[in-house]
Amino acid sequence: MIKFAALTALLLFANGAIATPSSAQLQKEFVDQMVQKHGFEANSLNTLLNSAKVRKPILEAIARPAEKRLNWGQYRKIFLTKSRTAGGLKFWKENAETLQRASEKYGVPPQIIVAIIGVETRYGKHTGGYPVLDALVTLGFHYPKRGKFFRSELSHFLRLAREENLDPHEPSGSYAGAMGRPQFISSSYRSYAVDFDGDKKRDIWNNNVDVIGSVANYFARHAWKAGKPVAQRVQGVNKNHKSIIKAGYKPSIKIADLQAKGIKLREPLPAQSKAALLELKTEKGNQHWLAMDNFYVITRYNHSPLYAMAVFQLSEAIKALHEK
Repeated sequence: MIKFAALTALLLFANGAIATPSSAQLQKEFVDQMVQKHGFEANSLNTLLNSAKVRKPILEAIARPAEKRLNWGQYRKIFLTKSRTAGGLKFWKENAETLQRASEKYGVPPQIIVAIIGVETRYGKHTGGYPVLDALVTLGFHYPKRGKFFRSELSHFLRLAREENLDPHEPSGSYAGAMGRPQFISSSYRSYAVDFDGDKKRDIWNNNVDVIGSVANYFARHAWKAGKPVAQRVQGVNKNHKSIIKAGYKPSIKIADLQAKGIKLREPLPAQSKAALLELKTEKGNQHWLAMDNFYVITRYNHSPLYAMAVFQLSEAIKALHEK
């Protein structure tokens, strides 16, 4: 007689595939955890989850993120535009006092705060049209590749709604469940959003004071280094530097060692500080950049060097316009 464990294994590995839990099984496990760990009521939570719509466009969108589809030249054209730069200057002027206060408190320069909001939502104009509940239920229970992550975010969202006295059906955001003008996911909202105007609310949808303070707090909590550089373009890169490029975008190589290997800086950097060497592809050839610790901090907002470079270059363009 085949033992139960062996029979289970045969079923799991039949035809070379591992069986995955059904969405109903995942929802049951999720509800059980929310009841046991966070004090939710099972019936009402199941009713709420069952009211969410599973949306095919969300599954299609997450399968084709721009950061993987586009090279740097194509990606840059989306975010480094005259209208987005001008919009950043306007946002800076309209919120100058708050930006200055946030910069002084958290050590994050105004142009970085402004650029994040500009890249994410065009300064609050495009915050996403998907109900957050629908997005997180769709991805949590119907997207096995990252289902565990999105179920965690769904848990944070439901606790957030309870803490902030929000109707879970009301918040809208991106296809991945990011919310408000700074596009915080639920765990980031709970951890980093701040009440920067003292009205006892953390409003990242309609209140630029809270938005600015929350973005600055996010960067400070991820170890932004005030007054330190972000990135600079370099020369002298050749095929012998491929292993350095493959090391990734987290700073790990001393500037002195990079220079010893023939990398030519445009601006001096401390010899013992560390950087990463990036190769960014464009239609006109590859660009090479040194990325420092503050560049890596930007990637904590979105784990893509293309995203971080767009934020950095937009911030520099906005700053230049502001200083004119």
